[in-house]
Amino acid sequence: MVSFSSYKIILSAVSLSLVSFFGSAQEVTPEQETFPQCIDRLQQRALAAGVSAATANNVLAKIELMPKLLEYDRNQPEFVQTFTGYFSKRVTNWRIDKGREKFAEHRAFLAKLTQEYGVPAHYLLAFWGLETNFGNYKGKIPTLRALTTLACDQRRSRYFSSELVQALLLLERENLQPEQMIGSWAGAMGHTQFMPTAYLKYARDGDGDGKIDLWNSEQDALASAANFLKNLGWQAGYRWGREVQLPESFDYQLAGKSHPKSLSFWNKQQVTQVSGQSLGNSDIKSALLIPAGYTGSAFLVYSNFDVILRWNNSEYYGIAVGHLADRIAGKDDLSKPLPDLPKYTILEMQAFQEKLNQLGFEVGEADGILGPATRKGVRDFQMSVGLIADGYPSKNTVEAAMNKPTTVNQVDVTS
Repeated sequence: MVSFSSYKIILSAVSLSLVSFFGSAQEVTPEQETFPQCIDRLQQRALAAGVSAATANNVLAKIELMPKLLEYDRNQPEFVQTFTGYFSKRVTNWRIDKGREKFAEHRAFLAKLTQEYGVPAHYLLAFWGLETNFGNYKGKIPTLRALTTLACDQRRSRYFSSELVQALLLLERENLQPEQMIGSWAGAMGHTQFMPTAYLKYARDGDGDGKIDLWNSEQDALASAANFLKNLGWQAGYRWGREVQLPESFDYQLAGKSHPKSLSFWNKQQVTQVSGQSLGNSDIKSALLIPAGYTGSAFLVYSNFDVILRWNNSEYYGIAVGHLADRIAGKDDLSKPLPDLPKYTILEMQAFQEKLNQLGFEVGEADGILGPATRKGVRDFQMSVGLIADGYPSKNTVEAAMNKPTTVNQVDVTS
């Protein structure tokens, strides 16, 4: 446990300045701001946004730090998460069965939401299932304490300061008590884990009782999720994507979110549905994702997949939501078993990324994350050494890169 005095040392690096509510020019350097000064800054920001003086003085001023949250925020997983590890823990038989139970329980209400917002029931249930196990675990951290602690920390102070103010406005709008507001360590709340800004803007009274309660009302949570997705751009009548089959001669350089093509194009490349049926000739745009390498499943994803990513910007999350929704709706499991993928530590992946950069295959910052830039760099490297260019860092790919000598003038294959 980090002591309060230790936390003051952490706060000494906070990159913030204090500007008074009345516009005075007094500034405090990052090295000077203490927790009381941070609270003062947050109070004045809250007052300027319309939070009452009573809430600023009787709620915000009395909030205590939760230094343990900084450990959560700084904690990095020891290993790079593989698609197999991520997917297998999220798309489970329990979630599929529970999702079908909840569909039966809320059938009429979900049909009403689909008609009003255009979002099919199985997608709403998939989000709900992934976020909180259908409400079985909504978090136990006091929201206001969590947001205040993170707002007084330098790493993402601006974002969390804004969310804290929105949380205080929400407290007043819904006539809540601070102890009622509990959720994740980062401030997400309720069945659907809305941040305060999303709660204020998109949450809806689904059960018609005159208030919005995402902690205790399943109908409020489902209606809010539907409204949120509609406002994020969900296109009614279209699916998220689908698993597809690739020909043996497939050009894996065509894969990636940055290469959307028409279904007609993919059809000409002999990409088919899992059943072997044609994709048809259409100008609908879709991108091909190969999250587990060529030995795993491939997916064509459409515009609604991008909407899912606006909820949580992770391709793994997007595929998990889409496939869980499909399974809840009664569709089949993936056609291929999840492959046994190599597990790299963060440091090993960073070293691999650094080596690719040195070899001239630009992947950006060596952060240990298998993002789009890294996958592109991996594909380019694989092409250069005659490996299947699926963009996945297989054991053979990593060994080939790490053993390749670095010369002064590498050939740039990306230009």
